[in-house]
Amino acid sequence: MLSYQVESSFDLEEMLTLYKASGINRPTEDKSRMATLLSSANLLLTARQDGKLVGLARCMTDKAWVVYICDLLVDKSLQQQGIGKELLRQVQVVTGPQVQQLLHSAESAMSYYPKVGYQLCHNAFVVRRES
Repeated sequence: MLSYQVESSFDLEEMLTLYKASGINRPTEDKSRMATLLSSANLLLTARQDGKLVGLARCMTDKAWVVYICDLLVDKSLQQQGIGKELLRQVQVVTGPQVQQLLHSAESAMSYYPKVGYQLCHNAFVVRRES
């Protein structure tokens, strides 16, 4: 059975296992950086199947105007079953409809987001990280 919840803490090894199983490109070999990445988020929404972590929406939000979805990931073996879509819905449930959702998509996921209600935005800017 799938369940979705806001997490107030996390197990780093459990999260690293999910990041690796999802195929998302993150520095999972750098545990310190990943611990900072996760602990700095102020909204972690998870999907669990019979207690096992299978999905994550890692977010930063001011809870009044905007929520930035830093990572949306689902274990590859469970992708295309609606888990990511439900995690995104849960973000809106938690933050409310008055809070705008923003995210930066990987090239491989560009066709996914319009299917789940997101609009392409052409007014963003970036300073790329060095590594």
